[in-house]
Amino acid sequence: MNVLLIYPEIPDTFWSFKHALKFIRKKAASPPLGLLTIASMLPAKWKKRLVDINVRKLSSEDLSWADCALISAMTVQRDSACRVIAQCKEAGLKVIAGGPLFTTEHEQFEMVDHFVLNEAELTLPAFLKDFSQGSAKRVYTTSDFADIRQTPAPMWQLVRPGDYASMSVQFSRGCPYNCEFCNVTALFGHRPRTKSALQMIAELESLYRLGWRGGVFFVDDNLIGNKTHLKTELLPALTEWRKGKTGFLFNTEVSINLADDEPLIQMMVKAGFDTVFIGIETPNEDSLAECSKKQNMNRDLVLDVKRIQRQGLQVQGGFILGFDNDSALTFRRLTDFIQKSGIATAMVGLLQAPPGTKLYERLKQAGRLLDRLSGDNVDGSTNIIPAMNLEALRKGYKDVLQYLYSPEAYYQRVKTFLREYKPPKIKVRLDFRHVFDNIHALIRSVLRLGIMGKERVQYWKLFLWTLLRRPRAFPMAITLAIYGHHFRKTSETHVR
Repeated sequence: MNVLLIYPEIPDTFWSFKHALKFIRKKAASPPLGLLTIASMLPAKWKKRLVDINVRKLSSEDLSWADCALISAMTVQRDSACRVIAQCKEAGLKVIAGGPLFTTEHEQFEMVDHFVLNEAELTLPAFLKDFSQGSAKRVYTTSDFADIRQTPAPMWQLVRPGDYASMSVQFSRGCPYNCEFCNVTALFGHRPRTKSALQMIAELESLYRLGWRGGVFFVDDNLIGNKTHLKTELLPALTEWRKGKTGFLFNTEVSINLADDEPLIQMMVKAGFDTVFIGIETPNEDSLAECSKKQNMNRDLVLDVKRIQRQGLQVQGGFILGFDNDSALTFRRLTDFIQKSGIATAMVGLLQAPPGTKLYERLKQAGRLLDRLSGDNVDGSTNIIPAMNLEALRKGYKDVLQYLYSPEAYYQRVKTFLREYKPPKIKVRLDFRHVFDNIHALIRSVLRLGIMGKERVQYWKLFLWTLLRRPRAFPMAITLAIYGHHFRKTSETHVR
């Protein structure tokens, strides 16, 4: 059996980093972790080939080689997934689909032969058994949660690591919180389930043997959801494993209460973490209460962010506009908050209601749902009827993005961050390829941003200020300058 594992194209979005990738000569941000893990669960005798359309096109030779196609996608990949499915069916292939897009919308894809939904550790074995006997059903689903300590390591040998800016791994699934707009708990439950430290070290060691020396993203929705396992198992193991190795800096997603645990922050930094994404959502207490974001309430959120920054972690932030308690004053309050916090990478989107969430059910009963989700967090779309006038909300949203990613505001924000940021004194050994990529990115940034860019004045001010005042943070400053270019291009393209 020849199986073609296909990952559809991710459009030009906030997190695609397509405009930034050109500076480091990479084709995509990261490989499809889900498909690589699925590949390890398929029968060993099957021949596997991965086609990541973000890296290369799906060819006629790929289609003629395959006996069946296995497709996984997120909602933002919907259009590309439809094209891929049509190509596969035209080539006469059976199509098997799974992943977040199909878990919530499988009724919309009539051409797919079989759906393997929810957690594949539970649904894939039943499908494979029936498939081998020629009696496979159309839909395989479960409401149970898998023991991910039994999950195999991803089949990294199916990708060319040099095509990607970062690799991805997963330590845990699930989140202890209950945010109304988030579908994580609907998909993965409230009780965080973790892999063992031995599993994680084995996965990272396989990447190291493959030649990877760059960054690694822990895709967990909340890495600190189970602090006990994190402190006693994972972080000590990571710290020990990284001794004497080159590269391997980590980033992940956490909740804001990380700011309350300085020893944990220090452990994370020592283990190699340098960036965390936090869902801050809004500085408006009434809106936080509305969406049950209780872990963010009754806090000085700006001070919390700065506490984390001062310990050596860059904070990236997620923000939402369009809560029922938002008003005309909300837009200015949000931009003021983001500027004061020094969160350079600030993802701001309109409130959306994913199927399966409490928000979706509440608004459905109220008759306030519109079209299906686009899956793009920053395209100015929403599938709800907001309490605020929709046109006023969209105009305010557009104004927020234009301000945040204007060169003046963005570079000011980077400088605010760098004043607080204290890079760890732990030495990170870099191999020749990483150093060469950094030099190439620096030269490209000078040419593209410092000479040809409309932000050139701000670029050179940051360049010189960092060299003189924060020389250890210079690589971070150049990275954020490149990110700003991408965010500006994305917001100009999608929000008009």
